[in-house]
Amino acid sequence: MKLSQYAKENNLTYNAVWRQWKKGILDAKQLPSGTIVVNENPISSNVCVLYSRVSSSQNKNNLESQADRLYQYAIAKGYQVYKNIKEIGSGVNDARPKLIDILKDNNYSILVVEHKDRLTRFGFNYIETLFKSIGKSIEVINLSEDNKSDLLEDLTSIITSFCARIYGLRRCKRKTEKIIQELKENETD
Repeated sequence: MKLSQYAKENNLTYNAVWRQWKKGILDAKQLPSGTIVVNENPISSNVCVLYSRVSSSQNKNNLESQADRLYQYAIAKGYQVYKNIKEIGSGVNDARPKLIDILKDNNYSILVVEHKDRLTRFGFNYIETLFKSIGKSIEVINLSEDNKSDLLEDLTSIITSFCARIYGLRRCKRKTEKIIQELKENETD
């Protein structure tokens, strides 16, 4: 199929797909006429995204070493590294922009993480099931669970998040009551 048709079918821009072709990620060839034709299975089975995450910016050095270990692992396995993503945020936070971008991206077949909890603290099996249903896989390098300090930091993050939501709801209620009172006062004038 033509490169433009492939872009439409995968909800990508033509320029993004063209850049992938130039990088050698897509299984495609250029005809003598200049038209680029993508083969039916354009994503190689060994194209991977590396995802590193730490809970706080205090662990930034650990983030870099984690990313380096993932890269060395991918090279040793013979994977083609498509992206090497590094993110700082709680594993319980479901609004991590870099992770969301990875989940939306269709240009890789393997997501590589060092530990399950680097991807998410809760719901790993849901994400893994979703990946299997779309023909992708998650590869966890180290399946042991031993990082208690990170778990405590995430517990603190959960408590802080819920407290902020509770206080936000209270503030919202007071604000609504103030608006209603102002409207009533304006009606009497």
